[in-house]
Amino acid sequence: MVGRIPSVLKDAALTTFVAAALGFFIVGFRTVDVGSTKGLSFDYQFVDLGIALVVIFFGRVGLSLAAAGLPWPALALGLAMAAIGTLPLAMPSSFLHWFVILGGILIILRAGWPWANRWLTVARHSPSGTVAGQAGAKWFGALLLAAALVMPFTPMADQKTMDLSVLILTYVMLGWGLNIVVGLAGLLDLGYVAFYAVGAYSYALFSTQLGLGFWAVLPIAGAMAASFGLLLGFPVLRLRGDYLAIVTLGFGEIIRLVILNWFDLTNGPAGIGSIPGPTLFGAVFAETAPAGKQTFAEMMGIPFTGSQRLVFLYYIILGLALVTNLFAQRMRRLPVGRAWEALREDETACRALGINPTNTKLTAFAVGAMFAGFAGSFFAAKQRFISPESFTFIESAIILAIVVLGGMGSQIGVVLAAVLLIGLPEWFRDLGSYRMLAFGLAMVLIMVFRPRGLIAHREPSLRLHPVRRGGAP
Repeated sequence: MVGRIPSVLKDAALTTFVAAALGFFIVGFRTVDVGSTKGLSFDYQFVDLGIALVVIFFGRVGLSLAAAGLPWPALALGLAMAAIGTLPLAMPSSFLHWFVILGGILIILRAGWPWANRWLTVARHSPSGTVAGQAGAKWFGALLLAAALVMPFTPMADQKTMDLSVLILTYVMLGWGLNIVVGLAGLLDLGYVAFYAVGAYSYALFSTQLGLGFWAVLPIAGAMAASFGLLLGFPVLRLRGDYLAIVTLGFGEIIRLVILNWFDLTNGPAGIGSIPGPTLFGAVFAETAPAGKQTFAEMMGIPFTGSQRLVFLYYIILGLALVTNLFAQRMRRLPVGRAWEALREDETACRALGINPTNTKLTAFAVGAMFAGFAGSFFAAKQRFISPESFTFIESAIILAIVVLGGMGSQIGVVLAAVLLIGLPEWFRDLGSYRMLAFGLAMVLIMVFRPRGLIAHREPSLRLHPVRRGGAP
């Protein structure tokens, strides 16, 4: 143990130095408006930075001790940090108390994780544990669905929460669509936002130029995006790994640049505005209806409220997401779904078994792109304005991060990752400059405890033989 201490301290010191270099400009000081005559001045927060660096140093020491197989010293250090955080010490911000406590909790969890993981592994591979895990997954999914259905009628469903829920569900749908390409077929796609943009611009152009409604254009947008998925699939049939990722990245940028420069069709960087929203049996969700139409409130005989449109949009995207999930689950059990999983595991063996990799890849790209087109059509109808700035590479990166973070191939994992990546920064917005610090801490927790994703799922959809006692196939 004594021989490991110098290396542990050296690693902690290096981590603290990197954190100091990054945090000096983020947390160390900020500009403050002191009036129109004096302009801006600096408000220094070096005490905040110093406390954070101390926590990072001891936190890294605790994590290194736990990783080196010394759980008891790490557990003692974590308990000490958590206790210090609860003391009524004079700190510049109450968040620093929570930061110290969370640092201690992180060390405690990391120190106890090997024991918990060993117990969970034994329980998971027992016959009763397998049955309980399957039942628990079904009940957890049912509870999530029930909570989503009643959420607009709960006291917490204000406009901000509903708008955030719609955004999260949009990324859940996109994540489930990309999960078909990346999680099931094993094809790394960095240009998924291109199909999202095709769906959005398809609805925007068909609705504003031809006067078609949302429900009429929705399948057209999906078909357009699927055709672009096939267009992408043909050039990359012989590519794998990083080369495939580079080509898909280039495809996404090509679509964005075409949208940006084809001014006659897409209106270029100015975007397309005045996009009509979705209707319910011809009724519009507005206070007054255009000539020849009626509002939803008039059709139902109820007073108009501003939340009616948002609730309707919420149930639309919830329905689209559920259709995506159901379709993906059914496809996994069909021959094409099993072919995707075979392609993911080993393309050479897949070809040797008589599976056509060309058709398998093209099907995965087309199906995944179709659901991105549906989501893009909804996005355009919700925003009523789209521009090329909404479809940059960062969107593809976020969607891919949701799939990887949730666990490639896992449907529930995508939901949890979308809530974490999209909802967490918004819910912690009141923390100000510490918001991204809390977000980064959550990412560290996941990387430490779940390096393969929140719910890593690499089990085959179907087995030829049942799992034997003890977990052996």
